[in-house]
Amino acid sequence: MTDQAYQQGRGTPWLLSLPALALFVALLAIPLVLTAILSFNAFDGMRGIQQTFGFGNYAAVLFDGYYQEIFLRTGGMALAVTLICIVLGVPETLILAKMQSTWRGVFFVVILGPLLISVVVRTLGWSVLLGSQGLVNSALRGLGIIDEPIRLLFSMTGVIIVLTHVFLPFMIIAVWSSLQRLDGQIEHAARSLGASPFTAFRRIILPQLMPGILSGSIIVFALAASAYATPAIIGGRRVKVVATTLYDEFFNSLNWPLGAAIAVLLLIANILIIIGCNRLVERRFKQVFA
Repeated sequence: MTDQAYQQGRGTPWLLSLPALALFVALLAIPLVLTAILSFNAFDGMRGIQQTFGFGNYAAVLFDGYYQEIFLRTGGMALAVTLICIVLGVPETLILAKMQSTWRGVFFVVILGPLLISVVVRTLGWSVLLGSQGLVNSALRGLGIIDEPIRLLFSMTGVIIVLTHVFLPFMIIAVWSSLQRLDGQIEHAARSLGASPFTAFRRIILPQLMPGILSGSIIVFALAASAYATPAIIGGRRVKVVATTLYDEFFNSLNWPLGAAIAVLLLIANILIIIGCNRLVERRFKQVFA
C-alpha cells in the first residue's frame, strides 16, 4: 500500500463522522457555549441583560442559601432515586434471567414498554394515582394501613416515586448487559463447594454486576438531577429543584444570565459525578476481568 493510499484510508473515518460531528456542534456544543457566555452577563430588572461581564451570577448561586438548598435537594432526590432503582432493578434483572425465554420476553415488554410513552403522559397518570382520592391512598385506606390520606401529590415523596418508575428501565438495561457476560457455571461451582446462595451472590455474582450497576447509576442520577416534567407536575410549586428553578428564572423572572449560570453549574456537577463514577467503573472492570 502506497503512502497516499494509507493516508486516504486514515482520513476515511473522519470524513464519515463529519455529518454526526456537525450535528453535535450545531445542536449541542454551540448552544452550550452560548449559554456559558450568557451566564457571565449582568442583569438589570429595568433594562434587562447588560453587556457587562462578571462572576456575579455564579456568586449569587454559590453563596445564596436559597440556591444551595435547591441544589442539595436536587442531589438528594437524584441520589434517592438512584438507590431505589438499584434496590429494585438488580433483583428484578436477576429474576428475569431465571425465567423461561417466553415469559422473559413478555416481562421485558412490560418493563421497557413505558419508555415508548411520553414522560409527561406517564407523570400525568401518576398524578391521578397519587391524589388524596387516588388509587394509592384508596388502597392503603381499604387495607386499614392509614386512616387519613397521605400527601403524595405535591411532595418530594411523590416525585421520588414517579422518577423511580420513569428511570427504573435504564437501570435494568444496564444491569442486564453485565449479566449477559456472567458465566452461570461459576455460581454452580461455588454452590457445589459449599457456598450458600447469599455468599455466592455476594462474592461472585455481585462483583461482576458492579460495572452495570455503576453505569446504570450514572444514567439514572444524571437524568433524575436534570428532570423537569415530573418535579413540575408532581411537585408543583411546593418542591423546587434545579430544573424548575431554571424554568422560573428564564420564563418568569426573565433573568436569563442567572438561569444560564444555574444551568452551567448543574452541568458541571453532573460531569464531575459522571467522571467519578466512570473511574469506579474502570477500576471495577480491571478487578473483575484482570
